[in-house]
Amino acid sequence: MNKNFVLPALTYGVCGVSALVSAAEPSSERTPNIVFIIADDLGYGDISCYGQQKFNTPNIDRLAQEGLRFTQCYSGTTVSAPSRACLISGLHSGHAPIRGNKEVEPEGQAALPEGMASIFKVFKDAGYVTGAFGKWGLGSPGSEGDPNKQGIDDFFGYNCQLLAHNYYADHLWENDRRIELTGNYNGGYGVYTQDTIHKKGLEFIEKNKDKPFFLFLPYVIPHAELIVPEDSIIQKFRGLYPEKPFKGCDAGCKMFRKGGYCSQPEPHATFAAMIYRLDVYVGQVVAKLKELGLYENTILVFTSDNGPHKEGGADPDFFNSNGGFRGYKRDVYEGGIRVPFIVVWPGIVQGGETDFMCSFWDMMPTFAALTGSEAGTTDGISLVPLLTGKGEQKKHDYFYFEFQELGGRQAVRKGDWKLIRLNASKGGASTYELYNLAVDPAEQQNLFPSEPSKVKELKNLMEEAHTYNPDWPLLEEEWKMKTGESVMEK
Repeated sequence: MNKNFVLPALTYGVCGVSALVSAAEPSSERTPNIVFIIADDLGYGDISCYGQQKFNTPNIDRLAQEGLRFTQCYSGTTVSAPSRACLISGLHSGHAPIRGNKEVEPEGQAALPEGMASIFKVFKDAGYVTGAFGKWGLGSPGSEGDPNKQGIDDFFGYNCQLLAHNYYADHLWENDRRIELTGNYNGGYGVYTQDTIHKKGLEFIEKNKDKPFFLFLPYVIPHAELIVPEDSIIQKFRGLYPEKPFKGCDAGCKMFRKGGYCSQPEPHATFAAMIYRLDVYVGQVVAKLKELGLYENTILVFTSDNGPHKEGGADPDFFNSNGGFRGYKRDVYEGGIRVPFIVVWPGIVQGGETDFMCSFWDMMPTFAALTGSEAGTTDGISLVPLLTGKGEQKKHDYFYFEFQELGGRQAVRKGDWKLIRLNASKGGASTYELYNLAVDPAEQQNLFPSEPSKVKELKNLMEEAHTYNPDWPLLEEEWKMKTGESVMEK
């Protein structure tokens, strides 16, 4: 089971940019590289610097010690594809072109539109080399959403997020070329895909060490299924926790390695081992940057795409994966959308902790400001003043989130107040909940009946934030009533 790839236990002993670099006096005047690491379904409490008690993540913790740790950062929304679309487009989920997980045959998901402004194109316009290694899920091979058509020079990994459920897949994609993993044929365990993808990411750093680069690392870990190679990492955790075996989809099952989750006799140990493996990946990225003399001139971001999942035998309650917040993946409660977010920029970003509220759609204007590029239309704000300590940092008036499935869910946060709408697609059957996060961060006391003026204010913002899109028909009935038009005519 992929015994040849060794993961050592690592520890660490453009005009807009030019102005920032000069002011901060870093060791190099070269345009900074950016490495953006995004985990898949990693909960707010799944790493030890955010409160995890049952295992440690020393390399990610070191990033938090060296950089700025955010305690109120929000993902794009509560599931993968639309959350990443918010990140890449700079638009929240009421405006983004992808607002749900929608499968496309024979492989892939609904595509980002051609010509869309994106963080990758921001970097391309600034002369960066761009690479993405991991899970895509925003356009099937050859479609307008294909990574190479969205400003990515080098892509390696899963195009399809459904197939990315499985760590011993029979193929990956390298740009427009399908890479067969014959060792995984017929139920084999020859290649643990995350190790291979990670190695490709390290090779990208080596290959482009003399150029400014943007490296996007959307690792699949710890998304179900729960499985790791038989190496020293799983041995580290085996026997530490009580176990409840999970019976899943194995050889002979219709969805075996086509999105179905494998059986796992030790789900707790395996989950901990997967996140520890992710932590080792992070340590190896940092080590590679230091080996090549690039670390001091690199901005490194670590985050997750949404809250923790409960699939494939995962047990977020056992690990307190949502960090004490209410909800999980697919919820618009804090546990589904509040994520870890760490930024390291040696010599410029001061270490510490901030409760500044930010979101994935802030990345587009932030990267545009850093590179001197144009952000285009965005719902975000640049975080450069906060990160550099230079200038006045703007704040969001409000944040908006929506989820297409399970009857439709919406949320809007303004200041300490948050309004949630459940069964949003069912018109008059919708229900609302109101919380004051300053005194009730776990969202336990519904204040909807007692705060009519605040409810009215936030309902208006919720309606203002959502733009109807027939491809993502949340609130379709309300749109029809409001406009008097037939959806079919659109």
